[in-house]
Amino acid sequence: EVQLVESGGGSAQAGGSLRLSCTASGNIRSSYCTAWFRQAPEKEREGVAAIDSDGITSYADSVKGRFTISQDNAKTTLYLQMNGLKPEDTAMYYCAADFWAGGPCLVATMTVLDFGLWGQGTQVTVSS
Repeated sequence: EVQLVESGGGSAQAGGSLRLSCTASGNIRSSYCTAWFRQAPEKEREGVAAIDSDGITSYADSVKGRFTISQDNAKTTLYLQMNGLKPEDTAMYYCAADFWAGGPCLVATMTVLDFGLWGQGTQVTVSS
């Protein structure tokens, strides 16, 4: 059974940077989508960035140009480099993964229901 474990959350000042990691134990199917979601208090979980098995990336408009999603060569670790952090980026961040077929996985169209594997979450707090 594949498990996802996030790390790298913490506190930062506005304008600062953090890098989140998500390591998969076990094999993920060759055609997949992995993504970062976040959930702020009293808000719905929202997609932030996604990358599929072909390396195609997708971002929410709110983080474009500031966040970068990537994966290691072995495709067992997912990263989210967050630069230019803003207080509104404060949230619990989750990585997610699942089998994906039929085109690239896009933040604009993916939902939490598309993913069956989830990490436990890591808190990011940005102060002004």
